[in-house]
Amino acid sequence: MSNHEPADGQDGSHDDHSHEHSTSSTSSRTLAAVSGINLIGFLAELAGGLLFGSVALLSDAFHMLFDALAYVMAFGAAHIAERYGESGRWSYGLHRLEPFAAFLNGLLLLPMVGFILWESYQRFLDPVTIGTGPTLIIATGGLLVNIGSVYILQGGEMSLNERGAFYHLLGDAGGSVAVIVSTILIEVTGIRIIDPITAGLIAVLVTWSAVKVLGGSGTIFFQRTPLDHDALRDSIVEVDGVTDVADLHAWQICSQITVATTHLKTSVETLDDADAVTHSVHKTLDQFGVDHATVELCPGNAEQDTHLNTHTH
Repeated sequence: MSNHEPADGQDGSHDDHSHEHSTSSTSSRTLAAVSGINLIGFLAELAGGLLFGSVALLSDAFHMLFDALAYVMAFGAAHIAERYGESGRWSYGLHRLEPFAAFLNGLLLLPMVGFILWESYQRFLDPVTIGTGPTLIIATGGLLVNIGSVYILQGGEMSLNERGAFYHLLGDAGGSVAVIVSTILIEVTGIRIIDPITAGLIAVLVTWSAVKVLGGSGTIFFQRTPLDHDALRDSIVEVDGVTDVADLHAWQICSQITVATTHLKTSVETLDDADAVTHSVHKTLDQFGVDHATVELCPGNAEQDTHLNTHTH
């Protein structure tokens, strides 16, 4: 069972939680490895796009660049959260850096979409001849880079930043496949506008990646409840000694830390019984994936307003 922190007025006692997660060191090392791999892939595809005239390859190169920068930011956020911010000055350490970095990563994808679409439009109006052989070789190398990065990331539970990187890599892999297919089609048919059309399709993949990352970080920033609120409430009410759930809130600090607070009315009268109720409620919260919980009890006949603050704005 996860450790929980009691607040003032909470019945029962629980061990302090250090906010450390065993996966965070692995997460930061993984993101650093993926960053390095994608920087190499970017340089190769950038050189190929400039030398052989493929805007699709060039757009895929910039996709890799922005992804690499995103992974660097994610790595930095994970590294800082692991080593700093554990003092009392920061209530939950610096783990909020994870969704913040993910949000910035999503924003970074948007200007790249604009660039790809503009360059594709220009090439659509004035198609250019590309070096299909070298472009095909470099695009295949880019695909291998993406596959290698996905292999590094996959397996186990991923953090928000790792999921963001995973979505980016899927988009990269799709972009590389699109470049390969379009290059073969250009070689076979001689239709040069296939190249800018392919670049536009890559822009769609990039936009999809941005929406996924922005959505994931946004739900954390706006404190969307990460679990089934009604089901949790019903489960707590079923605990012996609980007569009503007067207040229940759940949110996430980052993708790996879920916090909940609840104010309960109880029919028990002794401290031992109150401790038993609190312990059972913590077990229920833990089953729903809550890492940190504050549970406060009050007699069932007590006035609710004396225990709860109003949330009206």
